[in-house]
Amino acid sequence: MSVQLWTWILVGITFALYFGIAIWARAGSTKEFYVAGGGVSPLANGMATAADWMSAASFISMAGIISFAGYDGSVYLMGWTGGYVLLALLLAPYLRKFGKFTVPDFIGDRYYSNTARTVAVICALIVSFTYVAGQMRGVGIVFSQFLQVDITTGVIIGMAVVLVFAFLGGMKGITYTQVAQYCVLIFAFMVPAIFISIQMTGNIIPQIGMGGRVEDGTYLLEKLD
Repeated sequence: MSVQLWTWILVGITFALYFGIAIWARAGSTKEFYVAGGGVSPLANGMATAADWMSAASFISMAGIISFAGYDGSVYLMGWTGGYVLLALLLAPYLRKFGKFTVPDFIGDRYYSNTARTVAVICALIVSFTYVAGQMRGVGIVFSQFLQVDITTGVIIGMAVVLVFAFLGGMKGITYTQVAQYCVLIFAFMVPAIFISIQMTGNIIPQIGMGGRVEDGTYLLEKLD
């Protein structure tokens, strides 16, 4: 079979897996739709959050900006990594404890202010649209390469897939599809990282290899810059 046919088969299996998870985890109540019923384990939540971080923005765009900008491009990586940590430590626990479904609801009730709620809504919309635009562009590029369609068609396919399983499972379905995505992405990240580290520095652990020297005696970070 041709590479293109294998690509269609693998993409089809992935879609079937996501739709299967959405049907299995379909929401049966408002609480399940918005906050997955509060029954998702910390491990699964962590995997889902990591998958969100390792999405098109980092998997495609971050590789591109480091490739073009060199070592200076890694500043962007540290920026939104730090943002995720701050969000997880300073906001998420209190949002969960407060029992609200959205950040604007939490801020509005916490500060007893409809003005604060409105500002939070506007900020959430701006951030969401900006992030989704980048994500959908990444989806369109990936589908255009693998499915041999134009970028616009790729974006439409990606949006349709997300729309279907979001409607079926809500936050519960999205969380578990993110867990599946995490397993795929962490494998796709780690395999090349491990083998590049072995080939260039002899270390099987990439984090150690990053501080090591290559065959000509220079540090790997200097070589990569």
